Amino acid sequence: MSGHSKWATIKHKKGALDAKRGKIFTRLIKEITIAARAGGGDPDGNPRLRTAIAAAKAENMPADNIKRGIQRGTGEIPGLQYEEISFEGYGPGGVAVIVDCTTDNRNRAVSEIRHAFSKNGGNLGEPNSVRFMFSKKGVIAIAKEAANEEQLMNIVLEAGGDDLNDEGENWEIITDPSAYEAVSEAVKAAKIETVMSEVTMIASTYTKLEGAPAAQMLRLLDALEDHDDVQNVYSNFDMDANQLEEIAG
Repeated sequence: MSGHSKWATIKHKKGALDAKRGKIFTRLIKEITIAARAGGGDPDGNPRLRTAIAAAKAENMPADNIKRGIQRGTGEIPGLQYEEISFEGYGPGGVAVIVDCTTDNRNRAVSEIRHAFSKNGGNLGEPNSVRFMFSKKGVIAIAKEAANEEQLMNIVLEAGGDDLNDEGENWEIITDPSAYEAVSEAVKAAKIETVMSEVTMIASTYTKLEGAPAAQMLRLLDALEDHDDVQNVYSNFDMDANQLEEIAG
C-alpha cells in the first residue's frame, strides 16, 4: 500500500471527526470511564487510563470532564454502565473491517452495526474472521519538516520503538503497545510536533478499491464513524489518493 493513499485516508477520517468535536469528547469520556472501571482511577498504576487522559488533554478536554469520567468509572458518582463489544466484518470488495463499540445497550448496537454493514455493501463476520490480519501497534506520525531521519531513529533506538518508516510527506514510528508511552514521551521531550499519535490496529495486507466500490467503502466507514456507540474503526482499505479527494471533497 502506498503511504500517500494511507495518509489521505487518515486525513479524511480525521477531518470527518474534527467536524464533530462533541463526538470526540464523548468517545474520550467513554474510554476514560471504561479504563477507570477496569483498572482503577489512579493513572500512575493504570496505563490504559493514563493513555486515555493524555488523548483527552491533547484534545483540550477540561480537567473537570476528565475527573468526572474517572469518578463514573470507579463508581464515585452515578452514570451509565458501558460494555465493550468488538465486531468484525467485510466491506465492499472483501475489505476487512474491525469495529470497537462501547455501549449501554448491546442489542441496539448489534442491530445498528449490522444494518450499517448491510446498507453499504458489507456484512458482519464471525469473531476472529478478520482480526488475524491486524496487529496492535503504537503509531506516531511526524511531518518530515519537523524532524530528520537520524534524529527520529535515535529516539526509536533509545526509547524502545520497533521501526521508522518513510510514508511520503511523513515519518512513521511504529512501536509495541507497551513501548508506545516511552517513545511518545521521548518525541515530546525533543519538542517534535506530531501529525498523529495513537495505539491502533495495523493491517498486514491491504485491499485496493477503485470506482464505485471505493465510494461505497467510504460511505460504510462514515456510517460506522457516525454511530454514537463506535469508538474505533479499523480496515485494510486502500484507494487512490486523487479519487479519495474527489469523493471526500
